[in-house]
Amino acid sequence: MLANSLIELDRAHLVHPFSCYRSHEETGVRVLKSAKGATVTDASGKTLLDGFAGLWCVNIGYGQESVVEAAAKQLRELPYATGYFGLGSEPAIRLAARLAELAPGDLNHVYFTLGGSDAIDSTIRFIRYYYHAKGTPQKDQFISVEHGYHGSSTAGSGLTAIPAFHAGFGVPYDWQHKIPSHYAYRNPVGSDPQAIIDASVAALRAKIAELGAGRVAAFYAEPIQGSGGVLVPPTGWLKALHAVCKEHDVLFVVDEVITAFGRTGPLFACEEDEVVPDFMTTAKGLTSGYVPMGAVFMSDHVYNTIADGAGKAPVGHGYTYSAHPVSAAVGLECLRLYEDSLLENGRKAGKRLMEGLRSLADHPLVGDIRGRGMLAAIELVTDKERKTPLPAAADPGRRIFERAWANGLVIRAFNSGILGFAPPLCCTEDDIDGILERTRMTVDQTLEDKDVRAAMKR
Repeated sequence: MLANSLIELDRAHLVHPFSCYRSHEETGVRVLKSAKGATVTDASGKTLLDGFAGLWCVNIGYGQESVVEAAAKQLRELPYATGYFGLGSEPAIRLAARLAELAPGDLNHVYFTLGGSDAIDSTIRFIRYYYHAKGTPQKDQFISVEHGYHGSSTAGSGLTAIPAFHAGFGVPYDWQHKIPSHYAYRNPVGSDPQAIIDASVAALRAKIAELGAGRVAAFYAEPIQGSGGVLVPPTGWLKALHAVCKEHDVLFVVDEVITAFGRTGPLFACEEDEVVPDFMTTAKGLTSGYVPMGAVFMSDHVYNTIADGAGKAPVGHGYTYSAHPVSAAVGLECLRLYEDSLLENGRKAGKRLMEGLRSLADHPLVGDIRGRGMLAAIELVTDKERKTPLPAAADPGRRIFERAWANGLVIRAFNSGILGFAPPLCCTEDDIDGILERTRMTVDQTLEDKDVRAAMKR
């Protein structure tokens, strides 16, 4: 009775992110009630392995008591402290200092946000201010990568290069531009890593030349494109694009909202690429979704240019909940857990996950398997030679998610027939094996889908 009441209340009042409102009203909500480790339980008592860590974010896993205690202790001592008026709190100060110590290179200055979208939005504002401070306000054009995701804020959604986030919103804006993705499985230049890197370098150079180097402010990239389909670039891709930006005096922004905090192995994915960006954005794993928080990392030269340009005047950008003490306390404890054992466990679990997914390569529907660490995807096709996507009639996003759910597994199912994985770093061997077993079952069931079968016969 309680579950039914919640479903009706949800239908009537709760607006869900990125959902078809009328379809959701018809199907109703799935209410999650509790979680522990890598397992979630719904209101009916059904338990599922969370192969997606909530929304790529519960990196430490559910029910970490030390994190709960850190939050409770801070709530008792000081539940809120503004960062305005020169005020602050010990947890926020210590978290900023620790993050600066752990971050690559000279990313020594941290501005806290509520999440990834407003972290990206903040970079846009800081970058505009930076060029005004330098006396070059004409550098106002921004470039990102097709299939990239940079949040759903008013400005950031235009840097996002996924059409579903643009339709009906009047974005992207005329100062937001794109270059083609490195998407190796479907790249026009083929799958050779160097050819892909060369094509991206050429595309970025061409776009800068088209807009004028004196106009281009910044370039945004993810170490792995998450919401675009878990698209993994060739080794050296990020470094090569970084070099082009340096050559043309274009700020380089690495969006690590998904990839940071052990998701791909190290604390920050750009470490593997030997890249120190001008800005880096994080969120998700920063607090593992236990409380909201994001962060913008600024390099020394960016911070100093903004600070010198402002002089005695305030830099007019701020959020009420920036550097929230409870979120900061949670972030500090998450960092401790990562360094204590979770980064190492995530590397081992990620190796087991990738090996297990690759064992599906001979399945009739599996066209591509890709990933790094605990971030992976399988792309399903009806014809491996032609790389034919699953037909729209098969409603892949909805039906695959529902099959996985029935099998006791939560994954990200894209409408293009891509299955996304991002399990918690705390996963045991049994957790990973369970994810793999239920994935195979879900893919086998998809093979029996009548619309998929019909497409395979064409």
